[in-house]
Amino acid sequence: MNAAAVDVVSLQHEFGLYGNWGDPFEDHLVSFLDVLDKPLVTTLHSVLPDPSPSIRAAVYRIVQRSNLVVVMAERARSLLIQDYGVAERQVCVVPHGVPPVQPHGRTRIKEQFDLTGRTIITTFGLVDPRKGLEYMIEAMQSVREYDPTALYLVVGKTHPELVRREGEGYRRQLWQLVKDRGLQHHVEFVDEYLTQAQIVDYLLASDVYVTPYLDPKQITSGTLAYALGAGKAIISTPYPHAVEALTADRGILVPFRSQSALAEATLRILGDPELKRQLEHEAYAYGRETAWPRVGERMLALLRAAATHAPETDRAAHPRLVAGARGV
Repeated sequence: MNAAAVDVVSLQHEFGLYGNWGDPFEDHLVSFLDVLDKPLVTTLHSVLPDPSPSIRAAVYRIVQRSNLVVVMAERARSLLIQDYGVAERQVCVVPHGVPPVQPHGRTRIKEQFDLTGRTIITTFGLVDPRKGLEYMIEAMQSVREYDPTALYLVVGKTHPELVRREGEGYRRQLWQLVKDRGLQHHVEFVDEYLTQAQIVDYLLASDVYVTPYLDPKQITSGTLAYALGAGKAIISTPYPHAVEALTADRGILVPFRSQSALAEATLRILGDPELKRQLEHEAYAYGRETAWPRVGERMLALLRAAATHAPETDRAAHPRLVAGARGV
């Protein structure tokens, strides 16, 4: 890379991709960072609160070597500054990008999926126990009493690491729960890897989108970002990304591990068309600012600044980019 015609290196960092989890964390980036002599912009996809010494050391090495560090949420930026001691001017917020979507065609796409006449509630993404899917399945017992047409779609394959370690045990548990509760007509699993276009179609077909996740430290959720970009009425547990994105009238937050709260929020949306319309409108107004063309403009400004070694440009770009992220 040093010998190539490269102006700047963009490092998309996730701990599981660049090392082995454990105590201590085994960091595989050390030799790369030691020899790279190109400008570096690092996007941290995870910023862990209360970091262990080895995690803190790994992040410190990355920050020391990076011209700029990009995170996808204000909470992540605050953690880097307060918990890791990173200089404010070095950290920029650029939200998680999503494909540009026009939020229409729900009736047509339901017909395409043979779901005409159904009220569609959706969660998509890799399936694993951290998603809390069993709580939304339990909630469907109450939802179906109000709306017999309601259908909860769990869209996505099981996480490959979970399959490697444990097989499909978690998915089988979920399906057994569906049968035990008599919900076979109200919960379906779309056990497929989806293209981007298919993901967007499932979102556009949805009446309510749910992230019942269990990790209170989850800084970023790509599925939540997609749902906002598609203008969905969203229900979520209060992990950091959801708390930050679903403020005001953009969505409904419910407690962790509460099927009753999930059911109540779902029924509230389904029973109030004006609330549903308002949530969809506000979500889309927020999400469209994170569409890839907008995010691309922001990233390009940072990459150009780093490539030209222009610290004055960095300082000028940072407030504009952060303000844009806050304003979306």
